[in-house]
Amino acid sequence: MKEPRPCSIADTLALVGEKYALLVLREVFLGVRRFDRIARNTGAPRDVLTARLRRLVDAGILEKAAYSERPPRFEYRPTDAGRDLHPVLLTLMAWGDRYLNDEPPTVVEHTCGAPLSPVVVCAHCGGQAPTDSLTPHVRAPGWTTAGPAGA
Repeated sequence: MKEPRPCSIADTLALVGEKYALLVLREVFLGVRRFDRIARNTGAPRDVLTARLRRLVDAGILEKAAYSERPPRFEYRPTDAGRDLHPVLLTLMAWGDRYLNDEPPTVVEHTCGAPLSPVVVCAHCGGQAPTDSLTPHVRAPGWTTAGPAGA
């Protein structure tokens, strides 16, 4: 079997592409950082949640911080890498609000008081980046946008 296309999307999904991993991140971004509350709000079985939290900590997406010594208790906080996933979750939420829900179950407001509408922008010029304005340049050796070179 041939190797699949090298891809940062696939690499990211290997870490956070499972339902409960994304729901854990949702909870952390909403300020819910303790195991019992994350379990309650996600509906994740405790063993599954433990595994997802461990993986997110091991990947450097969350950090585990003690908030009680007796008994030992921990909360989960996003690292810089974790915080950089927040726009991804906001964009997924916006898609779900648009295509799956008649009424958004949660609305995120900007500091100006208006509902947030996440958009992708160019880091250089700040312009919005709709799909038809983008040109992929494949850098993985032996690959083109269509697939493996020569296939």
